[in-house]
Amino acid sequence: MNVVALGGGHGTSVTLSALNRLNVDFAGVVSVADDGGSTGVLRELLGIAGVGDLRKCLAVLAANAEQWAPLLEFRFEDDELGHHALGNLLLAASIASSNNLEESIQKVSELLAIRGRLLPASSEAVELEADTDDGVIRGQVAIARETGVSNLRTVPESVAAPRSVIEAIEQADFVLIGPGSLITSVIAACVVPGIREALKRTSATKIWLANLKTEYPETSGWSVRKQLQALQDHGILLDLVLLDERHHGIEGTLDVAVESFDLASGGASIHDPAKLSRALEQVMAN
Repeated sequence: MNVVALGGGHGTSVTLSALNRLNVDFAGVVSVADDGGSTGVLRELLGIAGVGDLRKCLAVLAANAEQWAPLLEFRFEDDELGHHALGNLLLAASIASSNNLEESIQKVSELLAIRGRLLPASSEAVELEADTDDGVIRGQVAIARETGVSNLRTVPESVAAPRSVIEAIEQADFVLIGPGSLITSVIAACVVPGIREALKRTSATKIWLANLKTEYPETSGWSVRKQLQALQDHGILLDLVLLDERHHGIEGTLDVAVESFDLASGGASIHDPAKLSRALEQVMAN
């Protein structure tokens, strides 16, 4: 069974951690549009793609994650070292040494002996741009602070997804979209030229892993229906929505199938990888 997990850092790392527990072949396709914090500084200094979301996914997939994860997530506190996460610096060094984003990620993946594949949603550095109530705005961090966001897109227009990403989606049995920041991580990965079209072509079952809560201000107060509509407005058509059983806010019925499970981590607002793994195993077996 081939499974693709599509999204950003925090959410997709949970999905990949869940898939890592199952007997499936999987690939993570991760947005590289992050422009905040350490990642944003490295983008500006080195002209590279956003590496922060990739780091989060590598940390959970490393063969010896108990030892590697704390190292990759270690953040220098010294101002002279820029408060960078060690994993960001490792990825930046790999990119600088090969000048090819996909190959750079593969080198680090081999170093960490990860299971599965980790792929960038775009072949090179990319920015996000969107329409808002106040006009056009650019940048992931800036967009995440806005309300009334619509028509998210990537710039420059020449940027496209790697062929390996397109093939992975086309050959998948299941494509898992989310969880994570709906607009700036999940939709951001899906609207990269080539990915949206591949999602339409694939015969895979497309499953949206809905967040356990809305995010302020990005989707503050949005119901499941409104979040689903945002996905559909960006051409992301789904076959199934996976919800936490305690999730509220669905008005009436949705126009896609819904499955509910206990997915929360200790009653928190994040998914528990073990619970998500069991839910996915059941859903994908049907």
